[in-house]
Amino acid sequence: MVRMVRLSQGLMRWWSHKSPHLRMYHQWSPPPLTSSQEEVKHHIVDLRSDTVTKPTDGMKKAMMEALLGDDVYREDPTVSELENRMIHLTGKEAALFVPSGTMGNLISLLAHCEHRGSEVLLGDLAHIFLYEQAGMAQLGGIQPHIIPTSHEGTFDAKEVVRRLRDEDVHCPRTTLICLENTHNKCGGKVLPLSWIDEVGEVAKLLGLPVHMDGARLMNASVASGESASRILEACDTASICFSKGLGTPVGSVIVGPEPFMYKALRLRKVLGGGMRQVGMLAAAALYSLDHMVDRLADDHSHAQMLAQAILENGNKIVSCHPSEVHTNIVVVEVNPYVLSPEEFCKRLSVVEEEEKSAVGGSIIVKVLPWTNTAVRFVTHHDISTGDIEAAAAKLKYVIQEIDSKNT
Repeated sequence: MVRMVRLSQGLMRWWSHKSPHLRMYHQWSPPPLTSSQEEVKHHIVDLRSDTVTKPTDGMKKAMMEALLGDDVYREDPTVSELENRMIHLTGKEAALFVPSGTMGNLISLLAHCEHRGSEVLLGDLAHIFLYEQAGMAQLGGIQPHIIPTSHEGTFDAKEVVRRLRDEDVHCPRTTLICLENTHNKCGGKVLPLSWIDEVGEVAKLLGLPVHMDGARLMNASVASGESASRILEACDTASICFSKGLGTPVGSVIVGPEPFMYKALRLRKVLGGGMRQVGMLAAAALYSLDHMVDRLADDHSHAQMLAQAILENGNKIVSCHPSEVHTNIVVVEVNPYVLSPEEFCKRLSVVEEEEKSAVGGSIIVKVLPWTNTAVRFVTHHDISTGDIEAAAAKLKYVIQEIDSKNT
């Protein structure tokens, strides 16, 4: 047993090294604070993800005052209000509230690909492909067929035609195309509208539906100035998340045609996503639509501030290009010959006595290793301009410290 565990650990280290884009979100975590550190009041800037946000007082008040019913019987008035709101927002026929974006995507894929042995075309850096446990294969017998992804989060639309399966007894059947907007692995990129439309035209010619993983669709809408309905015009279905930049505790909504949504409703039940008096969570989502969408521009502005600070203070050890930052995600490249992303993250999460006067206090910055050569920073509702300034001061100090040790 001990030998098997060691072998497994060794294989995982090798796999992570060979496939840097497969690094998991929670593969690394900051070290716990020591007892001496716990005695100090730290300024903690948590930039690991926009999922760490907490409900505002106004959101919690809306949750407490929500009208409730049994949503499995489709009798929760607040859920109905949210779903109707999302129908209007996206221009689709129907909507369904689900517990998470991962379940929203899985339900959508299962509803589109009703027969085992179906195949889905999607980018090789898609969240659905990298970070959703191959749910399509585990539970639906669906095979992903990946297409190389550009740094913009797009792929060559002509590749869809080239990779379409012939009607051959030896082959799976091409059934669906999946897109992602904004594109998480590509640093929160907003997909060009012209490209989405191009993929939609190709899909229409081939008779294939298009599903959009819109976990951060509202970030794309705010950054591009385009409405959600316009962005989704060429897409048949989409899953839109409320628990990221919009700041709610739980929940996503699937949108699409009426017949599709009946299949989605049945799948939600069998996957354990049927919730009873869930209007409290739907109320949080409604509140976010009223109060949290426009302010996403603040998150984007803070991301630009952070990227600019890294550009100004960076060197051959770390680098970042503000022009590559479209929304609230900043990917910082780390020179692996000097230090690993894990080492960089660990140093940002530690406070040393001599740095306090230089940075103006005891500052901890929480971030995640993203690949074997990069670290991801994500701005969100709980991060202020002051927090970004503190993070920039810490980054400047740490970069200079590392630089001095390697010159």
